[in-house]
Amino acid sequence: MNQLTFLGTGDAMGVPRVYCSCEICTEARRTGENRRKRSSVLIHGGGDFRDQHVDGMFMIDCGPDWRSQMEDQGMRMVHTLLITHAHFDHIGGLPEWADACRWLGVKGRLYAPREVIVTIQGQFPWLARHMDFLETDNGIELGGWKIRSWKVCHGHNGFSYAYRLEREEYAWAYCSDAIDLKEEEQELLHGLDLLVLGTSFVHELAEFSTRSVYDMQEAQELLRVLKPGHTYFTHMSHDVDVRQNYKLDEGITIARTGMTVALG
Repeated sequence: MNQLTFLGTGDAMGVPRVYCSCEICTEARRTGENRRKRSSVLIHGGGDFRDQHVDGMFMIDCGPDWRSQMEDQGMRMVHTLLITHAHFDHIGGLPEWADACRWLGVKGRLYAPREVIVTIQGQFPWLARHMDFLETDNGIELGGWKIRSWKVCHGHNGFSYAYRLEREEYAWAYCSDAIDLKEEEQELLHGLDLLVLGTSFVHELAEFSTRSVYDMQEAQELLRVLKPGHTYFTHMSHDVDVRQNYKLDEGITIARTGMTVALG
C-alpha cells in the first residue's frame, strides 16, 4: 500500500525557535511533543522504506533539516525530490543531498516547475553536477502517481506551487504554503481523498497583507468548500500546541513528525 510519512511539520523557523521561551517552545525543548522540523513528506510503498533502492519512493521538499530527518527515519538516501518552491525552508538541504549523491556515485532527480528550477540553479549553480533537473509544468509520473503542479498565492512571500497526485482512482494534494486562494487556484483541490495543507497559526492576528500561509480558522472555511475526504495540517509555527484540542471540524488531523498515513 502507498503511504505518506511526515518528516517535518514545522514552519520556516521550526519549533522551538532558538530565540523564544514561550510555553510551546519551552515544552518542545523539554519533552518534544511540539518539536517540529521544517515541513517535508516522504511518499513510499510501505514496508521497510529505509532501503534506499526502493522503487517509486520520493520526498516533497528538502529543507535545512533534511539530514536530521533522514537520521530520524534510519534512512541513508532518497534519489528523487519534488520541490514546491525555492524558499530556504524548502530547499536548504539541497547541498547536503547533493553531497550524498556525490559520495554514493548517483545522480539525483529533482522535479519542480521550470521557474523554481531556474531560481534553484541561480542560488546553487554547482548542483547540476550531482542531479538532473526535471520540469513538472506539463505533468509527470513518479512511483505510479500522475502528478500535476500549479502556482498558488503565498501572500507576502510571493508564490509557491501545489501538487495533485492521482493513482488508481485515489487523489490527494500537497499544498504547504498558500493563502487567499482564488477559485482557479482551488480547482485542483476539489475531489480529493486527502489534502495536506499548511496552517501556520491557529488564528493569526498579523495584518493580512504581511501574511503568507492560512491559519486554521481560514483553512476550515476553505475546507468546507473543498470537502476533501481527510485533511492533515502541517507547516505549523510555535503558536500551535499539539496537546490542545482546538475543536477542529471533523476530518481534520494536526500532523505530527513521523506520522504515517495510507494513500488509498
